[in-house]
Amino acid sequence: MGSCFSAESRSPIPGSPSSPGLGIRKRKSSRKKLGSRNPSFDYRREEPLHRIPGRLFLNGSSEIASLFTQQGKKGTNQDAMIVWENFASRADTIFCGVFDGHGPYGHMVAKRVRDSLPLKLSSHWEVNITSEEVLREISINTAGSINSEDTSFVSADEEPRASADLEETEKFPEFFQTLKESFLKAFKVMDRELRMHATIDCFCSGTTAVTLIKQGQHLVIGNVGDSRAVLGTRDKDDSLVAMQLTVDLKPNLPAEAERIRKCKGRVFALHDEPEVARVWLPNYDSPGLAMARAFGDFCLKDFGLISVPDISYRRLTDKDEFIVLATDGIWDVLSNEEVVEIVASAPARSSAARSLVESAVRAWRRKYPTSKVDDCAVVCLFLDSNSNTNGISTSSTFKMKEQLTSVEGVNIGTEKGDDPSGPASLPRSGTVRTTSDEEIHPEESEDDASKLDDSNTDWSALEGVSRVNTLLTLPRFTPGKDDRKAAGARK
Repeated sequence: MGSCFSAESRSPIPGSPSSPGLGIRKRKSSRKKLGSRNPSFDYRREEPLHRIPGRLFLNGSSEIASLFTQQGKKGTNQDAMIVWENFASRADTIFCGVFDGHGPYGHMVAKRVRDSLPLKLSSHWEVNITSEEVLREISINTAGSINSEDTSFVSADEEPRASADLEETEKFPEFFQTLKESFLKAFKVMDRELRMHATIDCFCSGTTAVTLIKQGQHLVIGNVGDSRAVLGTRDKDDSLVAMQLTVDLKPNLPAEAERIRKCKGRVFALHDEPEVARVWLPNYDSPGLAMARAFGDFCLKDFGLISVPDISYRRLTDKDEFIVLATDGIWDVLSNEEVVEIVASAPARSSAARSLVESAVRAWRRKYPTSKVDDCAVVCLFLDSNSNTNGISTSSTFKMKEQLTSVEGVNIGTEKGDDPSGPASLPRSGTVRTTSDEEIHPEESEDDASKLDDSNTDWSALEGVSRVNTLLTLPRFTPGKDDRKAAGARK
């Protein structure tokens, strides 16, 4: 949730959600365009989506995963999450994701991506699986064998180059080659669907997405935005360490800023939060998006914002214990090392995600007592599911080292010569808003979340906001009132 900031109310930007002139005119043909390769797949699966065995999206746990989300103090919970076991009807295959919505309708965008993206990914994977024989033949002809390093990563650029593809074919398994293409296509189709969606206004609303597919020892991650994936693994001394698997794709990264500026977008930080770079329209001081990639946010898509995922691969080893996917409500107040230690020391795997969220909420109140607590969503995926489920770590040694991903080839978040670790996360802003310390109640269902209201919905940057406000010029969604406004605008 929350990367939007609001300066004072200005005249509506042409085509903004507050402008009755906003119209998405191509909706009639959208159903035909979506998932055109295998259109029956999405619509056959979407109706009974919530009843699919092994698909978890509410607070809870399974033998291999723990999920928990909690509403912050800014209004409706805009975070979403999912764990899908036996994904795409494949044994030993798991899909996980967390999604951090922002803008007036960010909660709708996050849930829509949570529900639709896995279907699109599975559909494109089915289509691309037929090319595996071709890839295998290419690999045999060029390399003789397929070999992948335990710690190897590769990042997919916006426009995959033939030479880079050839190198990846030689070095990485065909599982990654097939899934990489599937991720790129699925993310593209997902963003196109949001643009054409008949009921969700995504012009100034959007969401992050950090997603992964694990099959056996293979792990492929697709990331858009500033949610994060961190691995808890053992080093050579058998000490538990934190390894960051993704890069926070923020506008302060040189390659991201260069692309945005080439597209006439602007990147700068406000005086009262100089450490938070934001994306702005060429001629308006809005919307002030605090990330360089996102689903939705179509007001910025012509000015450098993209939804192309950063894709990486890792071959898991016996030393890898668990993966944590979380929104920035966690990372803004807890370090990677602290997150790994909290998960590892949880009394049971089933409560690991909840323990982490509760620790983050306490950290928010302790470190930033006058700031509004952000929404939090966590997925903990345990890689050794047959080990003791009552205790996560058998070692009392917590030697926490933050290890950023070593990216081979082209890293879309950095430039050659730059430090690839870079500013993977931004410190919080000093601008705050006073709030009370009432107990926050976790949501029990999506219906409950849609009914929640926040009495302080006057969301203005000049009054002070927390650093995680993603968009700076739009109010938060108020259930009921905003629905009626949106309905009136569409009429």
